[in-house]
Amino acid sequence: MRIVALLPSATEIVCVLGLGDQLVGVTHECDYPDFVNGLPKVTKTLIPHDASSARIDELVRERLQTQRALYTLDLPALEALRPDLIVTQALCDVCAVALEEVRAAACTLPGQPRVLNLEPQTLGEVLESVRQVGKATGRQEQAAAVVAALQVRVEAVAARSAQLTQRPRVALLEWIDPPFSCGHWSPELVRLAGGKEGLGQEGRPSRTLSWREVHAWRPEVLFLACCGFSITRTIQDLPLLRSSPGWRDLPCVQNGRVYLVDGSAYFSRPGPRLVDSLEMLANALHPEIHPLPRGLPAAMRVDVAFEPAGDVA
Repeated sequence: MRIVALLPSATEIVCVLGLGDQLVGVTHECDYPDFVNGLPKVTKTLIPHDASSARIDELVRERLQTQRALYTLDLPALEALRPDLIVTQALCDVCAVALEEVRAAACTLPGQPRVLNLEPQTLGEVLESVRQVGKATGRQEQAAAVVAALQVRVEAVAARSAQLTQRPRVALLEWIDPPFSCGHWSPELVRLAGGKEGLGQEGRPSRTLSWREVHAWRPEVLFLACCGFSITRTIQDLPLLRSSPGWRDLPCVQNGRVYLVDGSAYFSRPGPRLVDSLEMLANALHPEIHPLPRGLPAAMRVDVAFEPAGDVA
């Protein structure tokens, strides 16, 4: 089978099922496992590489209003790869090529490859996506084994968290300028890890926030998991927090519990490494009961106790 994956999480699912040798094409954002960096890229982005967070947000909102794509297919490259299966998603209109474009392209390709759409909104549905890919590729047994192993890890975290008598108020932001709550699976991860997420809702999309809402929640722990951003890119936006009125008065700032995590590699990808994300959150929230598994990066604690900048807006 010749497989093309049109989102990074799909690439990771294909590979965890032992199908890396059948993966013939990926997106420009696929970077894990390392070998996929050498595979043909069948997408490109229209977002300038040096765009600010505010400009990216503007482009995304414009795309939602006009249906002008931010990601496009390289049709000649896709045709040359002659895929039998294309794995894509329709969960987020701005995170990948539109499903309609993929289906239309598939109809023009030799052999008319099957298009498998993954659309998970919860951690359980992410695990079900592994089973979906396993069924589509004849790897049901491998998928069942992978899911079972991931579930054991999730249940271990949940069992330890169940012993807690106090859970801190947590804000996990998916964007800084403007601030966005977390959504879909991320509030669930916070709950399982032993925190209370008061800005995002489990199984619901993320939403734009005002800083007033963030301050009203008074988070005791803040995680910055900017969607599609590495930690290095997120660090560039830390100075923007200086302009958040009342920033220094937040409990998370006063207690020194502001963390950076890799939104691109972990929290934004609905694939196997969401369980890694859970374990990273749990360790940062309650290191006394949640050890960090070997090989996982710890959440990066940052000193962002800047001077306050006026009244909350």
